[in-house]
Amino acid sequence: MNKTELVAAMADNAGLSKKDAEKALKAFVEVVTDELKKDEKIQLVGFGTFEVAQRAAREGRNPVTGETIQIKASKAPKFKPGKALKDAVN
Repeated sequence: MNKTELVAAMADNAGLSKKDAEKALKAFVEVVTDELKKDEKIQLVGFGTFEVAQRAAREGRNPVTGETIQIKASKAPKFKPGKALKDAVN
């Protein structure tokens, strides 16, 4: 499912116009992004949790040359599904 299909499904499910559903999706993505930038956690009970994972600096290898390289510490967004979502999928 791509963004257009998601917007159409949201519009049908919620009884909204596609334009309103697209605004709602855009607002959701912006809020999640802004909160994760602030290292905040977003918990939607039953659905899941969006949070930021810290990755430590580490040593890696260039697969082409075999040379050892240093990989910097970084942050990565992470989603942990809730019990209700896991149960629905299984």
